[in-house]
Amino acid sequence: MPELVGKTVGPVGYGLMGLTWRQNPPPAEQSYEAMRTALSLGANNWNGGELYGSPERNSLHLLNEYFTKYPGDAEKVVLSIKGGLKKGEMAPDGSRENIRRSIDECLKVLDGKKSLDLFECARVDPKTPIEETVGYIAEYVKEGKLGGISLSEVGPQSIRKAHAAHPISAVEVEFSLWSTEILENGVAATCAELGIPIIAYSPLGRGFLVSASFSN
Repeated sequence: MPELVGKTVGPVGYGLMGLTWRQNPPPAEQSYEAMRTALSLGANNWNGGELYGSPERNSLHLLNEYFTKYPGDAEKVVLSIKGGLKKGEMAPDGSRENIRRSIDECLKVLDGKKSLDLFECARVDPKTPIEETVGYIAEYVKEGKLGGISLSEVGPQSIRKAHAAHPISAVEVEFSLWSTEILENGVAATCAELGIPIIAYSPLGRGFLVSASFSN
């Protein structure tokens, strides 16, 4: 079985984006049921985001509620959270001030109900060297407030620079029958060389391989 931050995870993860970041989110109880079902089927690597919803209700709020209802599940889940965007904007900000704001806010909303196993910036800030951003996150790892650092939507050189600043626990990128770029652009090879697990998002082509309806 694969491992993340020293914890065993199932081969399939569970993304929380659709439970809070949509025009009509499902009722809370329905979300809890879906989350518990995923966990019961072995999908214990959960991925959410500070950006998945509003500042008043996003993945963190849903997780707080879930683990308040099911506290015994907290130790079973390996939780990865995306953050690092400017507050109220969909723009990356890898500055120390914003990284600390983002992580502190995530920890505040979780309120100790669940540890934050992995934190990743949703996108790389072109204005801040990635090794500096990773260094700011690493301060929280050293303080025991985070389990590790993951990366999202990065290229091979960014992975190398980040990993040199602090060991990277995972890289999240799109990979499916329709998105095989990581096999050609050096991302998969770099992760294999450095021993970094890849977390593939949208492996079913955003529903194309399931029963979703498409106009084209």
